[in-house]
Amino acid sequence: MQTMKDILNRMLNHEELTREETKNILLGITRSEYPNEQITALLTGLQMRGITVDELLGFRDGILETGVPVPLECDRYIDVVGTGGDRKNTFNISTTSCFVIAGAGYKVAKHGNYAATSTSGASNVIANHGVQFTNDIDKLNRCINECGIVYLHAQLFAKAMKFVGPIRKALQFPTCFNLLGPIVNPSKPQCQLLGVANLDQMRLYSNVYQKIGIDYGIVNSIDGYDEISLTGNFKVTTNNYERIFKPSDLGFGITKPEELRAGADEKEAKEIFDSVLANTALPAQKDVVLANAAFAIQVLEKGKKEIDECIDIARESIDSGKALATFKKFVELNS
Repeated sequence: MQTMKDILNRMLNHEELTREETKNILLGITRSEYPNEQITALLTGLQMRGITVDELLGFRDGILETGVPVPLECDRYIDVVGTGGDRKNTFNISTTSCFVIAGAGYKVAKHGNYAATSTSGASNVIANHGVQFTNDIDKLNRCINECGIVYLHAQLFAKAMKFVGPIRKALQFPTCFNLLGPIVNPSKPQCQLLGVANLDQMRLYSNVYQKIGIDYGIVNSIDGYDEISLTGNFKVTTNNYERIFKPSDLGFGITKPEELRAGADEKEAKEIFDSVLANTALPAQKDVVLANAAFAIQVLEKGKKEIDECIDIARESIDSGKALATFKKFVELNS
């Protein structure tokens, strides 16, 4: 059995760890087998060197194995999520998009948490509507079956994260655990739309998704947003293609950064979220949700629908009131 001392010595020799090794390290962390100083050294070393695909997948395996599984009784659903940390403080674009996708008749299992760097995270905006988070599998299945969407509040499922929480807080720089959030959805969705803040992350996750074997879309706005912001050109990588788009390619204008901000507090972020679903938002706010929802729909459709058609499907979800009705039903089922 390798000790953490052995692992750290190998790190100092610039060696890479295997998927099995990082999984076992994660399991060891949850059993309190290592002092905090050694975990700190490991996380710092990985951050300085850059984590490999297998190392990241090993940590993912460990988190899913020690967490609460969510077997959902439906065969194809998507999660829409961003890596976070882009420091842009946008409103809840991914979360709003999820209800638009569900309103269009698709299934969604949204995995999220409270905000780390922005005004309002997915869990903030949902809790502010009176929703009670749950890990009751029967309730979660009822929710996705009756309104097409279920919300999985990360803290109820990833039990391992609490063991590294104090260390991550003390380090005050991002670690590999910041990269794990998007890939540890406990329901293991077959489809995912992921927003990343830079092209290095796009390459990393592209390799990760290929190894996991799911249908994916990864998006990055060239000016640093971890979602399609329509503030300029953006890149999309999927199982089927890799392409740079201009907002005009989708029939949208250029949005201004201030039109996407979450506002000063959670109340303002909630008001923007509500206004998009009620179809009373600024055109730019609606457009950016339509763009992100459309690429998620294209992933769900295995790339068989052109993006223009996917935008029309998303637009109809909002314009018909189905997105708002889906959200109201979701709140009713979870309050």
